[in-house]
Amino acid sequence: MKTFNYHSAKDSKEATKLSSSNSAFLAGGMTTIPSMKLGLATYKDIIDIKNIKKLSGINISAKSVTIGATTKHAEVANSKEIKKTIPSLSSLAEGIGDPQVRNRGTIGGSIANNDPSADYPAACLALNAIIHTSERKIEASKFFKGLFETALKKGELIEAIEFQVPQKSSYQKCPNPASRYAIVGVYVAKFKKEANVAVTGVESVVFRCKKIEGALNSNFSSSAIEKVQINSSGFNSDIHASAEYRANLIKVFAKKAVKTCK
Repeated sequence: MKTFNYHSAKDSKEATKLSSSNSAFLAGGMTTIPSMKLGLATYKDIIDIKNIKKLSGINISAKSVTIGATTKHAEVANSKEIKKTIPSLSSLAEGIGDPQVRNRGTIGGSIANNDPSADYPAACLALNAIIHTSERKIEASKFFKGLFETALKKGELIEAIEFQVPQKSSYQKCPNPASRYAIVGVYVAKFKKEANVAVTGVESVVFRCKKIEGALNSNFSSSAIEKVQINSSGFNSDIHASAEYRANLIKVFAKKAVKTCK
């Protein structure tokens, strides 16, 4: 690992002021530290944000659940308030990695990294999330741009993620047996006027499955998904699953999500 300057920021303003074109924010470090150790990433400055109190915590209202960026996966998984308000979000967090990852990794870090097989991006799209940053508020539909690419500008810091409370929802995935990343993950959320279906692990970036959404908007039942045709063109294909198999799994886990919605 190459040498770097370490900074511990006391607030968001100081963190963003310390940032540069060759710096990284550090909270849980689940991706940043291994990438640096393996020589996949090098930075001049590492800005530790985990001690900024404003960035951690969970706030619940009648219409939304707001989670601070440095809130750990284990905190989301164990939150009684989230289990009551959006139980699918708590369940998603419980299914991330292993206990070590859940007790170190943060929701903001996961979203900022935007791994194509990560779970939280699917929650963001399905639950109409708003990403609060040090500069602005970004709709989830405009946040995830491509492979490990987001709408964040250099030096822009995620401060919190605000999720809209659905009538009912469920997240179901086929996990990689080693990493528990999603080979295919499907998040279904039913709101008063529409149903959202977000899919992760299938393309280079999370996406909304409009065909299944259309079927569920007409008839919110697992049987409505049966006749939906999913084109596998452009889907990921690797040693874990072919593009065609992933296309089939989207329907399988979408139906399972609808059946388990609560």
